[in-house]
Amino acid sequence: MVTLNKIYTRTGDDGTTGLVGGSRIKKNALRVSAYGDVDELNSHIGLCVTLCSDGATQTLRDKLIIIQNELFDIGSELACPSSPTDGSIPTTTATQVDRLERWIDELNASLPTLKSFVLPGGTPLNGHLHIARCVCRRAERTMLDLHDGEPVNEHTRHYLNRLSDLLFVMSRSAAAVADVKEFLWIPGASRRERS
Repeated sequence: MVTLNKIYTRTGDDGTTGLVGGSRIKKNALRVSAYGDVDELNSHIGLCVTLCSDGATQTLRDKLIIIQNELFDIGSELACPSSPTDGSIPTTTATQVDRLERWIDELNASLPTLKSFVLPGGTPLNGHLHIARCVCRRAERTMLDLHDGEPVNEHTRHYLNRLSDLLFVMSRSAAAVADVKEFLWIPGASRRERS
């Protein structure tokens, strides 16, 4: 277990940060950006957990809390320059990716078929799940940039890809349980002549 007695250390004043194992790299390195984006995503999901404040959203809340813990694991994994084989750092597995897919299918089964793209908004929870989805996509892009130079666990890459899909379906589910109509994209709607 981690013990955090002292919050500031001054060791980062030179613009570097420590990785798992003790090596130091610049704070603007791609690896730091990758786990920083995952941390930002986790914070957005934490807000979504807070917005799940009634019984109708309890299922979403339970899933999001599991995801938060797994994102912290992913951050630890990305903060480790080489995957340890001793099990000291949890690594993402295919089973976790499969579970995300199962959740997508379960939630999507009760939603109406989409005939257009969805515009974010409708309820605070819906809107914040869309923001989390966008941050998840950015985290995935940053992680893929990192993977171009240093290998990243394939299941971790798949997890973030699937998670953005789940967050999209969760945003639709949040609108449905609130009985709020989704905003659909109408291509060129603002350019149409009005009578």
